[in-house]
Amino acid sequence: MPARTAARSGAPQRVDFHAHSFLTDGTTSATEMWTEAEALAHRALALTDHLSLDDPKPLLDRLHREASAWDGTGFLPLVGVELTKVPPRRIADAARAARRAGAEIVIVHGETIVEHVPAGTNHAALESGLVDVLAHPGLLEPKDAELARANAVALEISARRGHALCNGRVVRRALEAGAELVVDSDAHGVGELVPLEMARRIALGAGVPESELARVLRETPERILRRARQH
Repeated sequence: MPARTAARSGAPQRVDFHAHSFLTDGTTSATEMWTEAEALAHRALALTDHLSLDDPKPLLDRLHREASAWDGTGFLPLVGVELTKVPPRRIADAARAARRAGAEIVIVHGETIVEHVPAGTNHAALESGLVDVLAHPGLLEPKDAELARANAVALEISARRGHALCNGRVVRRALEAGAELVVDSDAHGVGELVPLEMARRIALGAGVPESELARVLRETPERILRRARQH
């Protein structure tokens, strides 16, 4: 797929790597999600619909077709997947398949405490070297935070009810290990998208120091965006 580029703005803009459309369990189309994100002054929004071991190509092709409407504009619609409840031993295979099929962003549904997620998911995702963001990693272990740092995987501060219950622990582990953090909405509809100011407050509420906000809200997202453009 041709790379899409977004115009830079002098003002900071929101970047969100985790949202869903009605192609899986969201309530609206990808086009509507991207339209709303653009209106909320997002620079980029990744649609990361759920995927397990099924063929990723039909989902990703559909999202790429919708994303092409923003070619040449100042907004960057990213196409990706959220690998969800995949047996840990198959996460690397699923991530490789998604990349080959055109995923610009690959995130993994981490070990949230509000759902049954296979034990070992966090570690397998972080170890694979193929994942951009580990979503809502729950009761994150120090060794896995260190692995996130070593493999440049961002750990998610989640805005989603339930998944957000462990944000404080995730932030603490990340800061101790020097791992990167991002704030994601996990939005399933347009009303759940998180503007930049709310993302800032969520980060502060989870324990991110003021001195780290630029890294969490701008520098780490910029690094992930640069990598996404290479796919």
